[in-house]
Amino acid sequence: MNAEVCWGDSALSWRELVQVARYGARLSLSENAWRRIRQARQIVDQIVSSGTLAYGVNTGLGALCNVTLPISELATLSRNTLLSHACGVGPRLPVEQTRAIMVAAIANYSHGKSGIHPDIVQALLMLLNQGVTPCVPSQGSVGYLTHMAHVGLTLIGVGEAEWQGEVLPAADALQRIGVMPIQPGAKDGLSLVNGTPCMTGLGCLALDDACRQLDWADITGAMSFEALRGQIVAFDAEVLALKPSAGVQQVGQRLRSLLDGSRIVAENEGIRTQDALSLRSIPQIHGACRDQFDSAAQRIQMELNAATDNPLVLGVPEQWRVVSQANPHGEAVALAADSLALALCELAGVAERRLDRLINPLVSGLPPFLVSQPGVNSGMMIAQYVAASLCGENRQLAQPAVIDNFVTSGLQEDHLSMGTPAALKLLKLTENVWHVLAIEYLLAAQALDFLGPDNAGRGTGQAWRLLREQVASWQDDRWLAPEIARAVAVLKQQSPARIG
Repeated sequence: MNAEVCWGDSALSWRELVQVARYGARLSLSENAWRRIRQARQIVDQIVSSGTLAYGVNTGLGALCNVTLPISELATLSRNTLLSHACGVGPRLPVEQTRAIMVAAIANYSHGKSGIHPDIVQALLMLLNQGVTPCVPSQGSVGYLTHMAHVGLTLIGVGEAEWQGEVLPAADALQRIGVMPIQPGAKDGLSLVNGTPCMTGLGCLALDDACRQLDWADITGAMSFEALRGQIVAFDAEVLALKPSAGVQQVGQRLRSLLDGSRIVAENEGIRTQDALSLRSIPQIHGACRDQFDSAAQRIQMELNAATDNPLVLGVPEQWRVVSQANPHGEAVALAADSLALALCELAGVAERRLDRLINPLVSGLPPFLVSQPGVNSGMMIAQYVAASLCGENRQLAQPAVIDNFVTSGLQEDHLSMGTPAALKLLKLTENVWHVLAIEYLLAAQALDFLGPDNAGRGTGQAWRLLREQVASWQDDRWLAPEIARAVAVLKQQSPARIG
């Protein structure tokens, strides 16, 4: 992708962050942003030269905030902050997740309230735009500090980084792109590790997944509804309008559009009084999940546009103040991630209930397990087991992280957001949701094969054809795992907005 995103003159969008982190767009900052960054750095320099006491600039950190340091030790403090805080454990983050954290950090610095040296921001931009990604362990953050500390290590030439698929010593990776290791000065180390960029960047990636999953769930749900001969009256616009939810109205309209022209639905109108809840309540369930998504997206976008360093430097070089406060506390993002995890857990959960009905001849009216010769063939039997297993794991992942509180830094930091763990488990949950929706997609398409896909609705028929370009209809048992993977790829790579 050759697109470029320029930040600094207007509100930042989570979608723009995703374009850089996940899809490779280049990032630049406007001249206004650079002016703000340079001005904030001048204030830090004045704090140092005047001897004004300021947390993290000329004091120790955390519980050591009352230890005053001489000017000669401030650069050492910054370097030591990176070394001591870079203590994460576990497997390293995927490249796109580390990039998302870096982009969110640059967004934070662009406000000009951190006081970080402009050369460090420029170095971060160079790493992003030339494809050098620090190797960052995934575990060890209660909200901030450890992940960005590992990013900071790469900037000083310590640790490892990935470049063009190869893991190199950080100093070698910097040399490959013509960047010299930085020499952090006063406050630079603290600015690199502080704030909410980690949870915010990861949260933006989760929003990208969730946004597309909500659209695909409407499509796979409509296919299942059609294959199970659902009663379209449940999606009546007048009825749904009596529930004043934007999400419910959106899903109802989408379902009616996807099923428009379906001979299957038309020919089976009135065969039962009402369908099971997993079918007739798709607008209410999916709609509530959409409403929850909108709320989470608003909070994460708010954080992306916030200055979250501590301390913050305010004013201009001629009249400034430095303020210790709690903007790095990520309660809003943690709550957003936890609430979105609940919504996506429900989205996958109801999809699993629908696909279970597809393979059950007691309720489906279709061949058992969706094969013509059951017995010698198990068909889609065990695919439902997989979906059930993933939904079971989702229930564990949907447990809120924000209420898991601990005390750190000798009682100085005695309430933690756990925003980064919340965002990481949300991303793991979204991966499970892709697979559950892919299984429903496979099973619903197979069910429509028995009913005649030419009889399907305008949108559901289009979705069936899209899948059949990658996965053939089943006649006899064959290796199913690669076909689930291909269905996942269709969901991730194709735009659901083009269907219907």
